[in-house]
Amino acid sequence: MSKLIASLKETLQACGLRDGMCVSFHHHLRNGDQTLNQVMAEVAAMGIKNLTVEASSLFETHSPLIGHIKDGVVTHIGTNYMAGSLATAISEGILPGPVRFRSHGGRPAAMARGTAKVDIAFIAAPAADPMGNCNGTSGPAACGSLGYAMPDAQHADKVVVLTDHLMPYPLFPASIPEDQVDYVVELPSIGDPKGIVSGTTRMTRDPVALTIARYAAQVIAHSGLLKDGFSFQTGAGGASLAVTQFLKPIMREKQVKGSFGLGGITGYLVEMLEEGLFETLLDVQCFDLKAVESIRQNPLHQEISATRYASPLAKSAAVNALDAVVLGALEIDTGFNVNVHIDSNGIIAGGSGGHSDTAAGAKLAMVVAPLFRARLPIIVDKVLCVTTPGDTVDVLITQRGIAINPKQEELKDRLTKAGLPVFPIQKLKEMAEGYTGAPTPVKPQGKVVGEVEYRDGTVIDVIRAVK
Repeated sequence: MSKLIASLKETLQACGLRDGMCVSFHHHLRNGDQTLNQVMAEVAAMGIKNLTVEASSLFETHSPLIGHIKDGVVTHIGTNYMAGSLATAISEGILPGPVRFRSHGGRPAAMARGTAKVDIAFIAAPAADPMGNCNGTSGPAACGSLGYAMPDAQHADKVVVLTDHLMPYPLFPASIPEDQVDYVVELPSIGDPKGIVSGTTRMTRDPVALTIARYAAQVIAHSGLLKDGFSFQTGAGGASLAVTQFLKPIMREKQVKGSFGLGGITGYLVEMLEEGLFETLLDVQCFDLKAVESIRQNPLHQEISATRYASPLAKSAAVNALDAVVLGALEIDTGFNVNVHIDSNGIIAGGSGGHSDTAAGAKLAMVVAPLFRARLPIIVDKVLCVTTPGDTVDVLITQRGIAINPKQEELKDRLTKAGLPVFPIQKLKEMAEGYTGAPTPVKPQGKVVGEVEYRDGTVIDVIRAVK
């Protein structure tokens, strides 16, 4: 009655790890994760080469992958998001082949199609029993939902649970059940849950961002969607999170009770649930420790898989029931195409995550961004990289005004009648350039270092090396 194996090395041997395989990891511990580095160090010590790392997201903590790439241990990467020194190194062409960037819904869909075939999935579990039942709500490294690990457990040939908190059988509740797990390994630590919280998941105090958030809440209020049953998701950026601060009093005043909040859940959405402004939360990932505590204690706070969250191959997905979503942007062009993959210098600085999934599914997809950053306008003629196509984006909200996609004439009429500052997107672009001047476009010309896969499996754009 035990699947426990004494060491990582013995586990890799039991799984039959060999050159050329694909290993996967989830990112619920975000920048506090230690499991990917521990596993890959053991893989390198065994002399294994030419592996594909399929990770739902990669952060600065995963910079040791740079050494494994240089040594030929890792030659291919698939991920939904990438930041930090690893992203910079890949932007400079260190990886032999291009990173395959997917969305949070596109990743489980690719696993279901077989285009992201995982040989061994390593699941960092804050609590597990000896048979592999595991969850993210118990133990010292509790991270909350394990939604992004669930497709890996379902589709991988071998599934290994890594835990630093072994509990008696049967563990309850079990986010991932024993019938999907092959082996269990106990580690001294799987990571630090304090690393879950980052600069991008904290509420902003910036007055420009707060002005943008106030406008965004007004757009929702006058959209015709804010009524009983309203459903909502906000991104992880500071301005996006601040929208909840301004939306709450509007919902109270209008006596609106929403149906659900969705996505990466923060303490701000938890507060709205606790105040009765939403019936439930559907949580694929906890963005802070208040959300971790909530999902542990509140049965109205539900854990969901990445498949249920956003997969276009699921029989239904929660993003398709969304009324409104608030998203960020590194840049947006006059066709409303959005880039959240590379910065103005061409360096990889993120990824779609749920950006393109929610924009495609929601009735109202809003992008919030300052008119310019570091004296560079946010609105350009053509984005450096298309993450989310413009036909799925409805509104751009800046501190100086709001631009409505021309296909949304009714929304434009509603917001204009409400007295909100509505302008053509070209006009906002001219405003920005009035402050900054017209920038000289930067377009990396090196080899292809990234392929941006849209949620349907097609390649929507490529990323080229900066050197």
